[in-house]
Formats: sequence, C-alpha cells, structure tokens
Amino acid sequence: MTRPDSTPATSASSTTSMAEVPSKRSMAADATTRAAAPGRRMRAQAAFEGRTLLANGEQLLVSLLLPAMALLGLHFASTPDLGPGRRIDLATPGVLALAMVSTAFTGQAIATGFDRRYGVLRLLGVTPLGSRGLLVAKAVAVAGVVAVQTLVLGGLGLVLGWHPHWAGVPLAIVFLLLGCWVFVALALVVAGRIRAEGVLVVANLLWVLLAVGGGLLLATTQYPSWWEPIARFLPTGALGDGLRSALTGSGALALPLVVLVIWGAVLTFAASRLFRWSD
Repeated sequence: MTRPDSTPATSASSTTSMAEVPSKRSMAADATTRAAAPGRRMRAQAAFEGRTLLANGEQLLVSLLLPAMALLGLHFASTPDLGPGRRIDLATPGVLALAMVSTAFTGQAIATGFDRRYGVLRLLGVTPLGSRGLLVAKAVAVAGVVAVQTLVLGGLGLVLGWHPHWAGVPLAIVFLLLGCWVFVALALVVAGRIRAEGVLVVANLLWVLLAVGGGLLLATTQYPSWWEPIARFLPTGALGDGLRSALTGSGALALPLVVLVIWGAVLTFAASRLFRWSD
C-alpha cells in the first residue's frame, strides 16, 4: 500500500533534483565567468600589489626619502650644473622622474624576483592572469604609489620655491604614466630572467647608473657631446627631459613621448616572451 505513495514522492524528488542541477551549474558558470573577467583579475592583483608596496618600509625609503634628499642636495648645492634656469625648477622634475623609476623599476624588479624564487609567481602562472595581466596590475599599482610620491615630493619642491609651468602639468602626468608602463615592463624582463640575488644587484646598480648618467637628474644636454645623443634615446633620458620640458614650459616634447612609447611597446613584447614564472 505504501509503494504507490512512495513512487510519486521519489518522482517528485527526482524532478526537484533535476530542476536544481541546471540552476547549480548555471550558478557555477556565472561564478567562473565572473572570476575569469580580465578586468576583475587585474584590479584584484593591482590592489594586492599596491598594498604590498605601501607596506614595504625599505621601498618607501628608496622611493621617498632618498629622492627627497637628492632634491634638497640639488637645491642647496651649486654643483652639478643643471643648465639654464632656476635650480629648483630644474631639479624637481628630475627628482620626480628618479622617484618614479625607483618604484616602477627597482622596487618591482626586486619584489618580482623574490616572488619568483619563493614560488609565488608559479602559483600565479597557473591562473588566467598571465604575464600581460601581471604587467598591467603592477603598472596600475605603481601608478598609485607614484601619485603619492609626486604629491609629497612636489609639495617639498613648492616649499623650496619651485614654480612649475602649470599648463604643462597634464602632459607631465602623461609622461609619468608612460614611465610607469615602461619601467614596470623593464622590471619584469629583468626579474623574469635573472635569479633573485642577481636581480637585487642588477636593479640597484642600474638605478644608480641611470640616476647619474641616464638623464634623470641632469638634462641630456648637460652630458658630454659623445654621450648626449645616447642618453636622449634611453627611456630614462626621455622621461627626465620630457618632465623638465613639460614643467618648465620649454624644450622638446614630441621626441621624449615617441621614445617612451617605443620603449614601452618593445619591453612589453619582451616581457610577454621572456618572462619565466619560476626559476
């Protein structure tokens, strides 16, 4: 007598289960789609990279305190010759460029190199993020930190008497954004091919050499005649000259923009091809 009653119950239960299965599958598909959205992946990674940068005391020392000391030294000293114009007006754009390179290149190269050594990047390598997604996320995080640097160091420059060409500020922001792209890509190229200990040496050595001879703190026109045309086509020379031209209201702007775009495209391609997720 109970058998006829149980059959409909079983049938109803089966119907309910079958009705629930597509719903669960569609929910899983929706969740997968949301998780796979490139924008969300890169935003999440950029937020993580930004928090890591801001929590790193050593990186803040290199990206803020050392450039601030360089600005004070260039302002109060009479050497080296920065070129025609007020020293503070020439020194501040160069220091902004130096700070940006320290964050986008030196800090990112070292952090990425040790992430690769400890297997963090290997875990990211099996996700849909990819090297290009990692590049974009790091560039966005660096841009946020560079914005803070620019406000702090620019404020110090104003206190010291800096008079920027305000009409050139939007173009200076463009140069800083292009610089973030170029030097994050360079950081990934270096960190993706060299072991972590080597990255530590190479990144710091390049930062010192580029600060002195790469056109960051000094205009490329201040270098010897044999080095000037080389420095002008370096990414650091283009960044430094571009910021000085934009913020002083004099000098070439088109050439530095073109040089940075070309370097960005070349280094992005190199990073996508050469980057290794593990040692």
